[in-house]
Amino acid sequence: MDGSRSLATIVATLEGAGCIAATEEAEELLAAARHGDHLDEMVCRRVTGEPLAWITGSVVFCGLDVAVEPGTYVPRWQSERLAWRATQLLPPDGLGVDLCTGSGAIAMVMRSGRPRARVVGTEIDPSAARCARLQGVEVYEGSLCEPLPGELAGQVDVMTGVLPYVPSNALHLLPRDVQRFEPRRALDGGRRGLAVVSDAVTTSPRWLKRGGWLLIEIGADQVYETTTLFANSGFVDLELVEDGDGDVRGLGGRLL
Repeated sequence: MDGSRSLATIVATLEGAGCIAATEEAEELLAAARHGDHLDEMVCRRVTGEPLAWITGSVVFCGLDVAVEPGTYVPRWQSERLAWRATQLLPPDGLGVDLCTGSGAIAMVMRSGRPRARVVGTEIDPSAARCARLQGVEVYEGSLCEPLPGELAGQVDVMTGVLPYVPSNALHLLPRDVQRFEPRRALDGGRRGLAVVSDAVTTSPRWLKRGGWLLIEIGADQVYETTTLFANSGFVDLELVEDGDGDVRGLGGRLL
């Protein structure tokens, strides 16, 4: 079967399974396939709803190829603006920390944009921590700031976090593949969605320099409550982070 017919067949199969970007996904599967049987296997996995990045083994994030192993949270394009803003704020020789680093995508972006800076991540999931380490990210295992070495206290220039922020009672609204496959711990933010976010905001001042920045991903309907958390924890110059569609995806603030 020629390439165009193969592509058309795969697109039709993916469309039948409800994939919205069927053509783009089919092209990625074709590019990643080692042989025909491998391609068939990958298409079957995608039809079940398994995340595309787990199947192909990677995702492009801020122009970087980020390896994503099965079981690891898949970086979203909606988080790219937060990663770029963090990189802008990180001094060339500074120190950046990425909480709940997952595959290490945001840490990789900061490291790529500021090659002389030190960028570390924290991650509670050993499998995700291993995935990030395979890509050269310095990872400390544990929850949020807890595993950071004590000597980093008061030294961090920029801290980021794509933390769980989906309210528990809204998890059923997430896409099918996310609900079925991706780790719930990376998504579930508790009753109002801000349990983990609140912990990160209130503990971060111990680690940040005066004038250091904290950038956290949140939902648009969580701006008011998160702004209050930031202000009560000593942050000023608060700014919203929007994604490429202009939707609010995060909040940043500078420690006074």
